[in-house]
Amino acid sequence: MSPKDFSVFEPRRRQPWGVLALVMLSGLAMVRNGVDVEMGPPQPAAAAAPDTRPTGAPSTSGLALPHAPASRIKIPSIRVTAPLTDVGLDENGWIAAPPPEDPNLAGWYQNGIAPGQRGTAVIVGHVDNAAGPAVFYSLGSLDKGQHIEVERYDGRVAVFEIYGVEVYSKNNFPGVQVYGDTGEPELRVITCGGGYSRAHGYDGNVVVYARMVGSR
Repeated sequence: MSPKDFSVFEPRRRQPWGVLALVMLSGLAMVRNGVDVEMGPPQPAAAAAPDTRPTGAPSTSGLALPHAPASRIKIPSIRVTAPLTDVGLDENGWIAAPPPEDPNLAGWYQNGIAPGQRGTAVIVGHVDNAAGPAVFYSLGSLDKGQHIEVERYDGRVAVFEIYGVEVYSKNNFPGVQVYGDTGEPELRVITCGGGYSRAHGYDGNVVVYARMVGSR
């Protein structure tokens, strides 16, 4: 898989992150590499659709950590513990995908928000590769209330609680909703999802919404 298979957008190198993310990531299109898994990866249940913060709920912005690179993601409920590699843009303005040869590797978009920092951090990974399921194969099975931990190179661990899991068509991706700054330290974890065809790969993306609830 080349970096261009991971996400397709017009190069806009001078755009700020808030604008660039919507262009760069809203078409996230990691293709399936000819793997035949009978039922395919799990898809989010209707009950897992993202909720909104209840009126009067306390802000979590006071929990925010300073910027520090991310090193590892752990999602205990689906037995994910994976190193993170920094991903950015290549010389042509495309987002660079984590190497597909390593099925247990995810990527943190290093030019954006660091996990735990105020704003919306983004972590992406493959759902499968030519050999079979990859790091985020089970992402669609996650439920509200489950936790995601992101280790950082400053020795801190940012802990996030899931408040929604959704699958969106890559042709109608709600970029503002997914990547918008809520004023809180939040995390989005993204992989492929929806329908699949050999000709076009996956037609959508699974998006996990999570907000920071603590650190250690």
